[in-house]
Amino acid sequence: MAYGTQGSGTWGGGSWGPQPSRRERAKTAAVVMTAWLALLWALELIDVASGHALDTFGITPRQAGELQDVVPAAFMHFGFDHLSANSVPLFVLGFLAALSGIRTFAWVVITIVLTSGIGVWLTAPTYSTTAGASGVVFGLLGYLLIRGFVDRRIGDILIGLLVGLVYGSLLWGVLPSATGVSWQGHLFGLLGGVASAFVFRRERPRTVTA
Repeated sequence: MAYGTQGSGTWGGGSWGPQPSRRERAKTAAVVMTAWLALLWALELIDVASGHALDTFGITPRQAGELQDVVPAAFMHFGFDHLSANSVPLFVLGFLAALSGIRTFAWVVITIVLTSGIGVWLTAPTYSTTAGASGVVFGLLGYLLIRGFVDRRIGDILIGLLVGLVYGSLLWGVLPSATGVSWQGHLFGLLGGVASAFVFRRERPRTVTA
């Protein structure tokens, strides 16, 4: 998996309304992530068919006009191998994050995309072009790893421990590494995910004693 470089809430995240069942939450999370992956693959098919015209939406650092590509860059990839490497961890981590509420999940993803993209724009090598969803992958990883400890919810803590066991080795990807891999996108995505765990923390139900 690589971020490529070339050259108290309810289900919706509010504090009111009936809670959906676990099955309903899982179904909605699966639908959202399936739609997201379908969009990424459709965009890559269009990119290949157009002679990689969509690669121009990648981020070129420190050029004012490129700030508009911070968001679309997270949806573009440099080929099917690049996209394939991101697809499984994106689906798994996104599914787990979305189980707690789609509204909160949306804000978490927006925060990660902006943090990762702006970080790349500020720090990536000059004349490079960066695109890919792995900044989001690293952000969701960071979010899931600490969310349970921030919210003090045993279920989320267990999910975080499981995620760390399966995907913890990815954290090496935030260090300077091989040419063609944006460790900057990984690092700032991770930081965005960690920040999101605090900013969008869920309040524990209040107990009232008589």
